[in-house]
Amino acid sequence: MRTRSTFSISFWISTARRDDNTAKIYARITLDSRRANLSLKYTIPVDMWDSKASKVLGRTKESQEINRYLKEVESELFQCYRELRSQTPHITPQMVKAKYFGEDESQMTLMALFEYHNTHGAHLLSKATISHYKTTQKYLLRYIKKHYRSEDYKLCLLDHRFIVGFETFLRKLHPVHYHGKLSNNGAMKHIQRLRKMTTMAVNNDWIERNPFQKFKVRMEKKEREFLTLKELQDIQEYRTKIERLRIVKDLFIFSCYTGIAYCDIMNLTDNNIVIGIDGKYWISTKRLKTKNTFKLPLIGPTMPLVKQYQNHPKRKGGNLFPKISNQKLNSYLKEVADACGINKNLTFHMARHTFATTVTLLNGVPIETVSKMLGHSNLGTTQIYARVLDEKISEEMSGLEARFEDGFLGSNPNFGFESYEKKVSKS
Repeated sequence: MRTRSTFSISFWISTARRDDNTAKIYARITLDSRRANLSLKYTIPVDMWDSKASKVLGRTKESQEINRYLKEVESELFQCYRELRSQTPHITPQMVKAKYFGEDESQMTLMALFEYHNTHGAHLLSKATISHYKTTQKYLLRYIKKHYRSEDYKLCLLDHRFIVGFETFLRKLHPVHYHGKLSNNGAMKHIQRLRKMTTMAVNNDWIERNPFQKFKVRMEKKEREFLTLKELQDIQEYRTKIERLRIVKDLFIFSCYTGIAYCDIMNLTDNNIVIGIDGKYWISTKRLKTKNTFKLPLIGPTMPLVKQYQNHPKRKGGNLFPKISNQKLNSYLKEVADACGINKNLTFHMARHTFATTVTLLNGVPIETVSKMLGHSNLGTTQIYARVLDEKISEEMSGLEARFEDGFLGSNPNFGFESYEKKVSKS
């Protein structure tokens, strides 16, 4: 059912920034409780304005001229509203104002914003991040088509209600590569990308207000899954005749022992293998996401895996490993997890978590060193991946307990407690 809009024009005066007892005349466009003001060309003495009738007092030639002008403005603004109404049911006061001044603000759309963002923001973002933005843009267009029955959407129509509707749309979405609906954080990531693009529109003066002013992105803190030592060993020992699963397993194991992300592994070449300070083989490369350079030694099964794929027929262009899409890789990892009896949502990024926890921190590698090897810009980012494990707590507390048993407390069994009792008695 078509909703009825409330549209009105009013006139008022403003004495702001004036100390000569004069005021500028303004017109106010009100549409469905939203407003837009436009300054008119007349300035009058304050005592000449009739605030109840919204006109200039008196019958002088000047007063009559101004009042005729106000009626003309009112008539033209109403005409602008009618013309816009005939073109689209979605109108804002800003669109009426823009049409009155002959501006093209009403023509700036989301698709135009997407194109501008992808063209002018590409050099600041990685290829993978640009891909995420394009997915968000695809979902936005699907949302607009479903709820507004349109192929595009004017930027000046963006408001809080649009964002809330898009959030609801995302929470009901079933992406092709997911095994269910989008998670809360998955939906919020798309909302964050829309917010960044909208901020770009605000900065370019394509919209007057940021529609995200009253919207809060709510991210849920989640424990990042990783493999235990036994689960890691189970995958290492997994054997199969299916080549695609062998390749996926090997790539995953390589990441577990290096912490290198999927996109960076796919870009590794022979040139990234160097001789380190210890005379052994190291990886030296740069993170695609942060552009941070990092180096790390190839430990455990990593170098044998590199050599294993040196003459592989699917290895092309000097890459260390065969290329495979992230989507297929994660899909095949589910098969590997099932074959190994691992009841976790095995993804390739879990290898990075496993490196940060099971492979490094659990074995006494300082978090600062782990952060450097992961190519992080700051330690806070590493702490998301690298938690303190129960096994590590148990190990360190057992060591502390042994020190107590070996006489760490000295000859006085009440050491510590005695001084505490003295403090209590004094108080």
